[in-house]
Amino acid sequence: MHAHPALLLDLESVRDDDHVLAVFKSGAAWGAIAKSNYSGLRYRDPVYRTLRELVMSYFPHYYNLQGEKTLRAFSSRPVNLARFDRRAWMTSEEPVWYIPSIFVSRAHAPVDPAQIRRLPQMDRRLFDAGRLGGVDH
Repeated sequence: MHAHPALLLDLESVRDDDHVLAVFKSGAAWGAIAKSNYSGLRYRDPVYRTLRELVMSYFPHYYNLQGEKTLRAFSSRPVNLARFDRRAWMTSEEPVWYIPSIFVSRAHAPVDPAQIRRLPQMDRRLFDAGRLGGVDH
């Protein structure tokens, strides 16, 4: 609808909600649109050279209410929703659970577990700032 294919990328977490990004390309760069109660998990300008670079820009902002950084993996390739056009996914009044279920079978690239073990404590100011304008779950 906005001159970009409808591409979704899955973010997997531990002890937290997973998120889905609507990713897009502008020239050679990736950007994303997302909805979240955490302000840092929303829009990204199209300035990232790779999907991994884009996803990792979300890492410091992806945390639970205990302040634990929780992003652990992301789908290696986006899902193009055009594959579901024949099912009228945009206008259907029926549930569209077939869309998120596609991520279960997709390969996901992990965040390096050794890096996770070396993470410092969550910065309190970043924690508080991310929750501005959101709703607690």
